[in-house]
Amino acid sequence: MKVFIEEQRFMQSWILLVVVLTSFLPITLAAKKVIESDGQDQSAIIAMIIVTIAVVLVFVLILFLRLRTRIDERGIAYRFIPFHFHARFIPWNEIQKAHVRKYNPISEYGGWGIKGGVLRNKKKGIAYNVSGNIGIQLVLKNGKKVLIGTQKEHQVKSVLVRYQDKVNNNENQ
Repeated sequence: MKVFIEEQRFMQSWILLVVVLTSFLPITLAAKKVIESDGQDQSAIIAMIIVTIAVVLVFVLILFLRLRTRIDERGIAYRFIPFHFHARFIPWNEIQKAHVRKYNPISEYGGWGIKGGVLRNKKKGIAYNVSGNIGIQLVLKNGKKVLIGTQKEHQVKSVLVRYQDKVNNNENQ
């Protein structure tokens, strides 16, 4: 039995830089209002507290965001924490095709994260990705498509080759 496990996080320096830069203006404006009122304006103090809490929550969310993927003899499971309370599991008998492919996260899915579904091109399906442009493309027997991002292209290819007979056997049923 061969098992593939991967956990990815949103720890790219450019993401943290964007959060810091976009947080700078609201914090500065709120602090300026508090300073100008000599701490007497309650609404300015409340605004400062709210802005600070929002910035901290964004940082905490980024720290907790992660994508877990597991491929084994039963199928493929993925979980985008904290949005999925439990792993989403797709058994091999529901998969028509599984392969690794290069994709353009911005033009195909609108970026990184959980992308697709109602507001996006339904032909592409839904994508779960954290960074990069390599993913596990799944075409399910019900016609739905799921793309799961990976940073371990060669290991995923090896595992999919190992379980390819489970997908191929399903085509004959």
